Amino acid sequence: MLAKEQILLIIYFTVIILFFIIFGIIFFIAFQRRKNKLLLDKHKAEQRYEDEIFRSRIEIQEQALKNVSWELHDNIGQLLSTAVMQINIMSTSIEDKTAESLQDVRKLVGDSLQEIRSLSKTLNHEVIQNVGLEKSIQVELKRFEKLNFLTPSLTVTGEEVYINPKDEIILYRIIQEFFSNTIKHAEASKLDVTLDFSPEKLHITIQDDGVGFDMKSVQANSGLLNMKSRASLVNADLEYTSSRNKGVLLILSYPIYNKN
Repeated sequence: MLAKEQILLIIYFTVIILFFIIFGIIFFIAFQRRKNKLLLDKHKAEQRYEDEIFRSRIEIQEQALKNVSWELHDNIGQLLSTAVMQINIMSTSIEDKTAESLQDVRKLVGDSLQEIRSLSKTLNHEVIQNVGLEKSIQVELKRFEKLNFLTPSLTVTGEEVYINPKDEIILYRIIQEFFSNTIKHAEASKLDVTLDFSPEKLHITIQDDGVGFDMKSVQANSGLLNMKSRASLVNADLEYTSSRNKGVLLILSYPIYNKN
C-alpha cells in the first residue's frame, strides 16, 4: 500500500514538474515572440521615420528647385528677353557692319534665353508631371547635345504605361543625379539611355563611356547613396556598376504592377 502511495506521489510531482516545464517553455516562446515583435515594430518605426525624413528632404529640394525654376524663367528670362528687344532696337540705328556684330550678340543672348527656359523646365517638378518621364529625359538630353557636352541617345521599347506622377519625379531625379555625375566627372563622349516598358516593370538602363571609377572607393559617395535612397522610396531596384576606363552602368527596375 505504501509503495503504491509513493508511486502516486512520484507521478503527481512528475506531472507538476512537467507542467511547470511546459509552462516555462510556452512562456519563453511567447516572451521571445513578443520581444521579436517589439524589435520588428521598432525597426519598422525607425524605417518609417527615416523614410519620412528623406521624403521631407525630397520635398524641400523639390520646392527649392521649383523656386529656382521660377527665378530662371520669370526674372532672368525676362531680363534676357528685354536685352534681346534692346539689341533689336539698337540694330536699326547703327551701321551695317556694327549691326552684324550686334546680331551675333543677339543670337548669343537668344540662345542663352532658350537654354535658361529649357533648364527651368527640368528643375520644375510640375513641368515633369505634365510632360512625363520620357519627354523630360528627352529635354535634358537635347540640352546636353546643344551644349556639346556629349552625344546622347534615347531608346524606348514596349508600350508606355501609367506611372504615379510622384514616383515619376523621384525616378527622374535619380536619372538626373546620374546625368550630373556623368557631366561633372565621367569625361564621357556618349550617354545612352534605354526605357523598356512592360506591364509589370519599367527597366531604365543608362550607360556612359567615361573614365569610370573603382566601386570600392565610392561606396559611401553621397550621390550614389541619394540614388539608392530615392529608389527605395518607390520600391525600385537599383544596380550601379563601374570600373576604371569602362564607364558607368545604371540599371533601375521600377515595379508598375502594384502602382496602378
